[in-house]
Amino acid sequence: MRGVNEVQSLPESYPNAHRADTVETLHGHEVHDPYRWLEDPTDPACATWSREQDHLAESWLRGLPGREEIADRLGTLLRTGSVSAPVWRGGRSFFTRRESDQEFPVLFVREPTGTVRRLLDVTELDPSGLTTLDRWSPSREGDRLAYQISSGGDEESLLHVLDVNTGELLEGPIDRCRYSSVTWLPGGEEFYYVRRISPDRVPEDERQFHRRVWRHRVGSDPDEDVLIHGERLHHTYFYSVSLSPDSRWLLVHGSPGTARRDSLWIADLEREGHVPELRLVLDDEQGAQATARVEPDGRMYVRTTLGAPRGRLCVADPARPDPTDWTELVPETTDSVLESARWVDEPGSGPRLAVLRTAHAVSELSLHDADTGRHLGEVPLPGTGQVTALNTVDELTEGRRDRLWLGWTDFATPPCVYSYSVSTGELEPVEHAPGREAVPEITSTQVSYESADGTTVRMFLLTPSTPPRRPLPTLLTGYGGFALSREPAYTPSALAWVAAGGVWALPSLRGGAEEGEQWHRAGMRENKQRVFDDFHAAAEYLVDRGWTTPGQLAISGGSNGGLLVGAALTQRPELYRAVVCSAPLLDMVRYEKFLLGKLWSEEYGSADCPEELQWLLSYSPYHHVGEGTEYPAALFSVFESDSRVDPMHARKMCAALQHATSAPPDKSPVLLRRETEVGHSARSVSRTVGMATDHLAFLAEATGLVRK
Repeated sequence: MRGVNEVQSLPESYPNAHRADTVETLHGHEVHDPYRWLEDPTDPACATWSREQDHLAESWLRGLPGREEIADRLGTLLRTGSVSAPVWRGGRSFFTRRESDQEFPVLFVREPTGTVRRLLDVTELDPSGLTTLDRWSPSREGDRLAYQISSGGDEESLLHVLDVNTGELLEGPIDRCRYSSVTWLPGGEEFYYVRRISPDRVPEDERQFHRRVWRHRVGSDPDEDVLIHGERLHHTYFYSVSLSPDSRWLLVHGSPGTARRDSLWIADLEREGHVPELRLVLDDEQGAQATARVEPDGRMYVRTTLGAPRGRLCVADPARPDPTDWTELVPETTDSVLESARWVDEPGSGPRLAVLRTAHAVSELSLHDADTGRHLGEVPLPGTGQVTALNTVDELTEGRRDRLWLGWTDFATPPCVYSYSVSTGELEPVEHAPGREAVPEITSTQVSYESADGTTVRMFLLTPSTPPRRPLPTLLTGYGGFALSREPAYTPSALAWVAAGGVWALPSLRGGAEEGEQWHRAGMRENKQRVFDDFHAAAEYLVDRGWTTPGQLAISGGSNGGLLVGAALTQRPELYRAVVCSAPLLDMVRYEKFLLGKLWSEEYGSADCPEELQWLLSYSPYHHVGEGTEYPAALFSVFESDSRVDPMHARKMCAALQHATSAPPDKSPVLLRRETEVGHSARSVSRTVGMATDHLAFLAEATGLVRK
């Protein structure tokens, strides 16, 4: 192996990838697909090509200058640990905590006496580090716990039930519980949950879908569960379930795939018994989002975008739940987005509502009168950051009813917990991450710039507290899709980049929800090019303001963000020096044919529709690779157990770029980095350090952040 200070070298040519004459005519368009054979990982030719790419990537990445220093810094920053806000049940509180030397968070329970016990540690279940804790839900009395785990990155959650008092496993595994919501009935003997139907009842290409809501008795055969809901709805529907504090009202939320169109049903369990008849409150055809809770005062509170793209809060009698009977309690505002609201008691003064909003992606928390919605004041927050959880005690927990527990993070603060007293107005730290002292000093600012069509876009900039002379190597990242907001959050890779002397930038691109649902819709379907325009404009802002130059500008993104940077490198190759493209969507003509792709046509459009095919072809990165172009250095990262985005996207794009680029491999390499037994989401700290080290070292070498 080369020493870390040796000059990189690559072969004069990349592994052979034959270009097949594969052409489809779709709605009158000839669509060329020369690397379709790379879609099948079991094809011997594909397997051989992948192994050769493994060898190429490993030999290049392991010899990058400064790699050991980057790995050390990332390891320190990732081992700060974390702690989550408590969830209260029956006088107990449940929370996760990760110590500095742990690979995964551990689930703990704190007894009413204050004693803390370790409840569930996935590394004890599986020392290999391949098992993750996906979700957990304690019973109302706090004496039982439903938890879901998956292995190897497949996210195929297996549901188990644990006795909290003894640690005894009472049940499990129950399979087909991926993304399952669980809500317990009183007594801890039964719960409502979400489970897919048996795969032998559906077509093979629909086995990831067909979810249903069931009622289950602990210890009984799950195949004999009582079907509650979902039989006649579209097979892509996702559901979540909840009960009112008195267990009278059952609420079921649903949406088709990832569409931002909700349906809401409610049932009176006192009247309708074991198999309730759910009443439709809101239909997804109305095109709005709605999240409802029945609070301890017996009223149903609905956070909705119906008639309010930035969100408003309404209230209703659960017995009269139709939107025509809703009363607006907290109206929409023009400069912030309503995220959530929690009912909290204040002894002597009556109930309050804690209302969480984001203003340009930054959290704001305010108190309102629960009866009238009148604004009572702001809750002080620790800084410019993100409230990740907003919890209160449950109805069976004595005392502390005037308290809010806040999960908190910002760019320089690992996940921690604060408590706010409605009575005294005091915000107090409860628990910090164990290794927070390792975080370097940085400067965080939010700037504004204009996109191509004149739209104002905001962007976070992280810079060294005492920046060296400009221009500086800069890492620009983003997402811009599925109404996912990129808010300030502890980001070790960003801190490592800035600690080495660079600039890190995160724009709030259209397609996200940083400015509400209209901001999302402005960057989806036929408007997708606006997302890429926002990203290019961010890069131009950084160059024009002297922060960096095109030769020092790196970009990175994953999943939908991988599509973002894939489009960026094909549309403006001269603007960027290096790209990391992780778990990306890149063949937008065929994305629906793989894994969960069918769920995303609401966001992107479908190649089955002539007009929508034109949208997709207008930017599909794989179809816009042009021969003889000097492309930036590119590193594609894929995970062979990814059950959301198929690695075929990166394989095909890598082959196309290696064939087409005019840049010599030793100047702007095009590499494919693969991992096995890991998927799209959670991973161990060690694996995270390994991947982030490769990514940052690749970009740092290309942009000059580290000396060769």
